[in-house]
Amino acid sequence: MIPQLQQAVDALINWPNMWQLSISINKCCVLNFGRLVCNISVNINGVVLPAVEHTRDLGVVISSDLSPSLRVSEIAAKAHKRAALHKAFVCRDANILLRA
Repeated sequence: MIPQLQQAVDALINWPNMWQLSISINKCCVLNFGRLVCNISVNINGVVLPAVEHTRDLGVVISSDLSPSLRVSEIAAKAHKRAALHKAFVCRDANILLRA
C-alpha cells in the first residue's frame, strides 16, 4: 500500500510539472482518516510531508475524525468577534444586558 501511495503522489506531481506550474509543498500534508493510523512517509521532491490531525482546505477545517467541532468553534469565534456586543455597552450588569 505504501509504495502505491507514493507512486500516486509522484504521478500527481508530474501533472503540474508538465504544465510548468508550481506546487506549494509547505502547504501539503498527510491526513489519516479512520481509526487505523498509518505511519507512512510520503514525500514530494524529497520533502517529507508532515502527518497532521487537522488541516484547512479551501477555508474549511477538516479533522482526521471528520468531527465538525473545530469548524463550529471557528465559526462561533468569528461570530463573537463580529458581534462584539460586550464592547458596545458601558454597563456590565447582566440583567440590563440581557434585556438589551
